[in-house]
Amino acid sequence: MNGDTRLSIGDLARRTGLSVKTIRSYSDRGIVPPTDRSPAGYRRYGPEAVARLELVRTLRALGLGLATIREVVERETALPDAAAAHAEALAVQIRVLHLRRAVLTAVARRGSTPEEMDLMHRLAGLSEDERRRLTGDFLDAVLGGLDPAFEAAGVMRSLTPELPDDPDAEQAEAWVELAELSQDPGFRASLRSMVVHHVADRAGAATPVPSRGPEAAIRDQAGPALAAGIDPASAEAGAVVATVMTAYARLCGCPDDVALRRRLLARVGSANDPRRERYLQLLAVINRWPAPVPLTPALDWFGRALRARTPA
Repeated sequence: MNGDTRLSIGDLARRTGLSVKTIRSYSDRGIVPPTDRSPAGYRRYGPEAVARLELVRTLRALGLGLATIREVVERETALPDAAAAHAEALAVQIRVLHLRRAVLTAVARRGSTPEEMDLMHRLAGLSEDERRRLTGDFLDAVLGGLDPAFEAAGVMRSLTPELPDDPDAEQAEAWVELAELSQDPGFRASLRSMVVHHVADRAGAATPVPSRGPEAAIRDQAGPALAAGIDPASAEAGAVVATVMTAYARLCGCPDDVALRRRLLARVGSANDPRRERYLQLLAVINRWPAPVPLTPALDWFGRALRARTPA
């Protein structure tokens, strides 16, 4: 090779902007080996070393390890294969970081105790199989052992979180809170009570009834009344109660009497749990569903209106 084309480490450092120390380290690892040595023993490199060092710098900036980079520049590993493997590893790291951030954010926002933080950390670190088992245990507590005639599949789908493999920070934070909420015995019992009321209502119907429950009728009727500022004790509120009760009596196959009104009051009490509404909000974030319409204000209003018209 013509001596004019050979470069010293200093030449490479000036052309690439890398330090002499860094180039020497790469050379020692066999990533950018010297072409030969000068009579004085100094390393000398061919002009292709500049392009190789530019590639090495780019791969290092992307986070690839030196062992992998050496395999790429020596063509022991194809660049697309190395890039794909590294991208997959980064995806795992990003997911872990999102979940850690979710735990820390929740702890900071809620002023959690060390015990609560430990629980959230363990919930955040669950594998996909462990998450499915946790969700299955929750759904079994809420839906298990009901009348076989009750088609639970639709309800189950509506309550099942599906955390993606690459959740963003919002989804990760929602998962941590939802997983913790699903372990709350009080919330499980409340949701179970709502489902039991749902099943019991349909058991008395003489003919098949639509799955739409009284909560939807309450939202449709009480929501506008609440927005209009109607007093729950007013005559206008009485008309709203009568409309909802007519639909509920048809659903249950029962007359609109005191017993049925007390029954609906119990159902409204079960549904009007802020934890249920929070669960559905978190579920929508995780599954990327449209945000649910808040039901609590309408349930509050209707509960007062119905209680005012139901003998104790």
